[in-house]
Amino acid sequence: MSKEMVAWLGAVCLLVFWPGNGVAAGKVLKMSTTTSTESSGLLDLLLPEFLKDTGIEVKVIAKGTGAAIRDGMDGNVDIIFVHAKAREEEFVANEFGTKRYPVMHNDFVIIGPAADPAGIKGMSDAGQALKKIAAAKATFISRGDDSGTHTKEQSLWKATGLGLADQTQKIVSGGKEKDIKYGAPADSADWYMSIGQGMGKTITFAEEKQAYTMTDRGTFIKYKYGKTPAVDLDIVCEGGEALANYYGIIPVNPAKHPHVENDLAMQFVTWIISPKGQKLIGNYTLEGKQLFFPDAQ
Repeated sequence: MSKEMVAWLGAVCLLVFWPGNGVAAGKVLKMSTTTSTESSGLLDLLLPEFLKDTGIEVKVIAKGTGAAIRDGMDGNVDIIFVHAKAREEEFVANEFGTKRYPVMHNDFVIIGPAADPAGIKGMSDAGQALKKIAAAKATFISRGDDSGTHTKEQSLWKATGLGLADQTQKIVSGGKEKDIKYGAPADSADWYMSIGQGMGKTITFAEEKQAYTMTDRGTFIKYKYGKTPAVDLDIVCEGGEALANYYGIIPVNPAKHPHVENDLAMQFVTWIISPKGQKLIGNYTLEGKQLFFPDAQ
């Protein structure tokens, strides 16, 4: 073999096995997360920085929180990054996850058409706003997909004290059909529509119908100010603890699923709650608007 060939092979090996080269090193972290972290554009900022700092590539599976949690329960991923705190705590209590780490928060908002047929613009009490939507029989679009947003919406309908009728809807998740059970306001077939879709598609459908829906603020900002043409819906109800939206990250428990990459998961946890990770989250804006607020102490 010539000296030139030996030198070329040496250079290639150096490049392939260089510690900072995450793909070449074969370090891949599988993460199930919510559509809101992806749709908002936040992961497009965070993951390249994490790869640069650690050499770890993150394979993202974006879906509703319920489906993301099931991925963790089944051991299909190494870590989950979701926003349904009570369900996250149950996930850990049942030993599917090792620990919940607070990462960030924003809030949910109710959005609707400029005509505001239910007359709720400016309200901060989400429960009362939903009661007025029901009284006006104004069209309301629900994600209906067992996501964190859908979970929050369901809890708010329960808090209204209105009668709810049990419903079942089929959705497709991971190529498989699943039955989602939810409560719809009684006698609401003419105005309450559960569509089994992610946040972006739900916002778009609500715009087409000039209807109300509930969304996380980050995704709304993306669709309202980061999209051309902008979504023709406005925030009509916001504020109050009932609409708070907390995100947590949980490594899947290796005692339950020994094959998971717990070391990689913990490196991501350490990085995202570090001063650098938290600063990136806090500084992420769209059209000058902050989308998320860091929570790690």
